[in-house]
Amino acid sequence: MGTLLLDRLLADPPAFLSRFPSPSFVVDEGKLRRNAAILDSVQHRTGAKILLALKGFAMWDVFPLLSRALEGGQGPLHGCCASSPDEARLAREMFGGEVHAFAAGYSENDMLALVRDVDHLVFNSFAQWRRFRETVRTSPRGATIACGLRVNPEHSEGAVPIYDPCSPESRLGIRLSAFEEEERQGRLEEALEGVSGLHFHTLCEQGADALSRTLDVFEEKFGRFLTGMRWVNFGGGHHITREDYDLDLLCTCIARVRDRYGVQVYLEPGEAVALNAGILISTVLDVVNADMPVAILDTSAAAHMPDVLEMPYRPAVIGPAGLENASGPEASGSNASGATWTCRLAGKSCLAGDAIGEYTFARPLVPGDRLAFLDMAIYSMVKTTTFNGLRLPSIARYNPDTDEIRLVKQFGYNDFKNRLS
Repeated sequence: MGTLLLDRLLADPPAFLSRFPSPSFVVDEGKLRRNAAILDSVQHRTGAKILLALKGFAMWDVFPLLSRALEGGQGPLHGCCASSPDEARLAREMFGGEVHAFAAGYSENDMLALVRDVDHLVFNSFAQWRRFRETVRTSPRGATIACGLRVNPEHSEGAVPIYDPCSPESRLGIRLSAFEEEERQGRLEEALEGVSGLHFHTLCEQGADALSRTLDVFEEKFGRFLTGMRWVNFGGGHHITREDYDLDLLCTCIARVRDRYGVQVYLEPGEAVALNAGILISTVLDVVNADMPVAILDTSAAAHMPDVLEMPYRPAVIGPAGLENASGPEASGSNASGATWTCRLAGKSCLAGDAIGEYTFARPLVPGDRLAFLDMAIYSMVKTTTFNGLRLPSIARYNPDTDEIRLVKQFGYNDFKNRLS
């Protein structure tokens, strides 16, 4: 299927990175196509429908590579899932296909906007469903909107509590106890009237083994409520396009629920669509001596890659000598070439903790050196801020088959000014 951005980058990092503005996000069209092909293989094998989760990747300029609904669209995905009215509108206007929405809570204004754009609307509580079902029913598109409930199997698979939808304190999803209370009060039949599907979400960057374990618990607790329903949404967090992902087990899981309950299965991965499909290019501005050398970059963990601080995690880096420079403390302070120059990479904001982490390079970094942080298309792009007035990284597309670069977006003063007043 051709070359990838990473292949071109590794051939000559300084020359390749110099072709782009700094800082900038660069999205690999070739990798997007490869990821989409893997997702489509799952759809063909199982009849499942896969949606793009906009919370993870919303670069609408490349939607024609992912959508099957757009005129001239080259992709396989059936639509998008949204977490807000604005995401739902973007999905309707720029992606096409089915538009699904879920939020922990809806306001009246949210609902009036959503019913104009969505095909599936998922509620987080019986109270919200009761409050808004008449609004949905009487809306101009009400007859075409499938309503569902998000359930919480109370089965944790996530390792990081802040990203675990089923942590003990989670506000996400209806627990079995709430269904049982509706039954005790004789209200369950009324509560489920108009509900055509259930949605659950337990995963974060995980494999099909975690999904299989989740399904055991989901079926035990909620399987009986699926009688007469039309669909089930397995949520997100499925790392389907990761090299070691067990596609056969995923397809078995989908078929198991599809056949047992006679429902349409949906999945809405965010990361899998654009996994390893983008880099963030940065330039060294200065190297200062603190407890160790600290390379100050023209980007920022706080403003441009907040998951580095929130998750936390440390992204791989390609430096002047290539991928070997991504090694660090876990490699005992030396990289693949045996070099031992270690520094801390840090952002240019005033936040004292604006640091990406410690890395070992083949030679000391100097001002002007370009670096590439890997796997930056997902979440980082949608979470960027203008903290400290830092300009957002430019956005570019790269076609590795033709070596073509297209600069999609550059940001300036007005992007900072106009969001504040």
